[in-house]
Amino acid sequence: MNRRDSIKALGLAATGGALLLNACGPDTAAKKGSATKTDKLPGVTDVEHDRNQRLAAEQFFSEHELKTIAILADIIIPADGVSGSATDAGVPDFIEFMVKDIPSYKTPMRGGLKWLDVQSQRRYGKVFAACTDQQQLELVDAIAYPAKAAPGMEQGVAFFSLMRNLTASGFFTSEMGVKDIGYVGNRPGIWDGVPADLLQAHGFADGWG
Repeated sequence: MNRRDSIKALGLAATGGALLLNACGPDTAAKKGSATKTDKLPGVTDVEHDRNQRLAAEQFFSEHELKTIAILADIIIPADGVSGSATDAGVPDFIEFMVKDIPSYKTPMRGGLKWLDVQSQRRYGKVFAACTDQQQLELVDAIAYPAKAAPGMEQGVAFFSLMRNLTASGFFTSEMGVKDIGYVGNRPGIWDGVPADLLQAHGFADGWG
């Protein structure tokens, strides 16, 4: 199973339940991910809308941090023949919003991004975003699989787990992600009446009445 298949399974779990984010509250992540829109979204109260707009107007991550988030998101969910990548679906903006909506994510995310740059500097002499694709994948592989991670990599493992969950939630609750998994929503059924064999079984051989 490749990375996209693995994260797709994770995304299906997210959309099938209350998302991977246990603190999303009563709103869906899709609504929060769309909070940068000026129009009020269906099902959102005036208070929620005003709060979403205020949070969307704030900036938490630096440009460098957002660049790193975008690289990681596209490693987790790259573009393929079905749909675009995580950044194409607006995942970095989703993550930016979520850390403001759930402040407890701020320290783990910012600390994790710093940890990643420190590790990258030690290994390759440059920050993660400046590394080659191969170097970036090598470092990600070192923290993407908890059971295989070396001692001392615990912070990186925890950070990448959170990053992966946020990426999956952002992608698979976006319009692109919903189309990616083939979800079509509720559709009206066609009812042709009670089947003839059931009518006959209950003494209505000639139909009702």
